[in-house]
Amino acid sequence: MQRNVSAIVGLCALAATGLSACGGATPYQPAAQPGRNAPSGYGYSEQRLEQDRFVVTFSGNSMTSRQTVETYLLFRAAEVTMQSGYDWFLTTQRGTDRRTRTVVDRAYGIGPYPYWTPYWRYGGARYGWRSWDPYLGDPFWDSGIDVRTIDRYEASAEIVMGKGPRPEDPRAFMARDVLGSLQGRIEMPR
Repeated sequence: MQRNVSAIVGLCALAATGLSACGGATPYQPAAQPGRNAPSGYGYSEQRLEQDRFVVTFSGNSMTSRQTVETYLLFRAAEVTMQSGYDWFLTTQRGTDRRTRTVVDRAYGIGPYPYWTPYWRYGGARYGWRSWDPYLGDPFWDSGIDVRTIDRYEASAEIVMGKGPRPEDPRAFMARDVLGSLQGRIEMPR
């Protein structure tokens, strides 16, 4: 019995690991670029506009919250600033886009059989055999449809970088301080 329990526990742990690897929020990773493959197509990218000016973008999948997308954008802006040899960056333009998609799934049919649905019967000594269809007339199944709304966020910012002390502007950040304060909130790919 003990052997069966430990085998079941091991299988459950393996299944949980597999499920966490398949889905979840977009980790902090580079996005797909022309001529380069990325794991999912979601992540960060940047484009240099001038010597001290970039547009930085982070795109998340439908499991990535708006807060995470904006945090990763800020972290990437700080990384780009440090990699370019600057001390601070100022966001001149910033925005977050939400892309919403509504999905309607109908419960008409299973698998390759579009109009086939299960059929349930139950019996009793008093009335004999009776049929029951969960797709018709049961309020729990609500007419056999499932409506879901899926949101996906993409944040972008144009940044100007500089050296020396930070300007007295609320849109300016010291890159080293941003990296230090956000480091614990960044999830890297596995």
